[in-house]
Amino acid sequence: MKVAFVGKGGSGKTTCASLFALRAAAAGAPVLALDADINQNLAVALGATEEDAAGLPTLPGHLGLIKEWLRGDNPRIPSADQMIKTTPPGRGSRLLRVVEDNPIYDAAVREVVPGVRVGLAGAFEDADLGVACFHAKTGAVELLLNHLVDGPGEYVVVDMTAGADAFASGLFTRFDLTFLVCEPTLGSVGVYRQYAGYARDFGVRLAVVGNKVADEGDVAFLRDEVGDDLVGVLGHSGHVRAGDRGASRDVAGLEPDNAAVLDDLRAAVDAVDKDPDRYQADAVAMHLRNAGAWAGPALADQVDPDFVPAPVTL
Repeated sequence: MKVAFVGKGGSGKTTCASLFALRAAAAGAPVLALDADINQNLAVALGATEEDAAGLPTLPGHLGLIKEWLRGDNPRIPSADQMIKTTPPGRGSRLLRVVEDNPIYDAAVREVVPGVRVGLAGAFEDADLGVACFHAKTGAVELLLNHLVDGPGEYVVVDMTAGADAFASGLFTRFDLTFLVCEPTLGSVGVYRQYAGYARDFGVRLAVVGNKVADEGDVAFLRDEVGDDLVGVLGHSGHVRAGDRGASRDVAGLEPDNAAVLDDLRAAVDAVDKDPDRYQADAVAMHLRNAGAWAGPALADQVDPDFVPAPVTL
């Protein structure tokens, strides 16, 4: 299942994404974690040292390889140079699995803690400042997700950009379920309302995770503001605070109540019915939107109208 974590900046979405990934991996589930946030903190939140995280490869750093491998022998894409972030797979394209060996994972994905492999969009470099937006980097994540087929009990966990900025690209349509992390504050609820409005327009499945909840008053506030979208609440965590100070981030040390909420979140994800036809249709729709605004090759010709990426096509 493909899962995104979004929310207001500072709401704790990176922490929640890392805890979800670590808890799933501790239960024996295969996990691929992708950092698509402009603040590249997911690897450290998972347990990597600052030094090790700084040395990790990035997906955009291997974009040429990613495009060439995914293109395969798709006759609609004569050159990898013609692929853009929204290019959908078609007959002849190579599809990825969560657990497999392939040149993309070999070059740009690393296991940072047992059971969790990480791919990074990467931070801004000097050459990017003033001339590029961060979506130029998250495009590598979007292209990868377009071509990734996950099976039951497998999880692709993506830490997204803060606020509604995730809607600036088609990446927001690439998930079976999106968790919006919401503090019990008006500011955080405001981001929820903005995000929920956009999500409804595109049929995005959205669930709210309350975070930094101190008491029943906080829970009542969130229930009043977000209603049935609320699927769980995480309280303040001494384990998380200790990890932020350099202590072990082993999820086995998480408070039982918070661990139980993470299990509830995973159950909510597992309850979602996957829809490969809808997934491909959304990818095609976003690609055609980009094609209409693109000055270059006839990108609409890259669409294979009869292709649906699913396990049977692998």
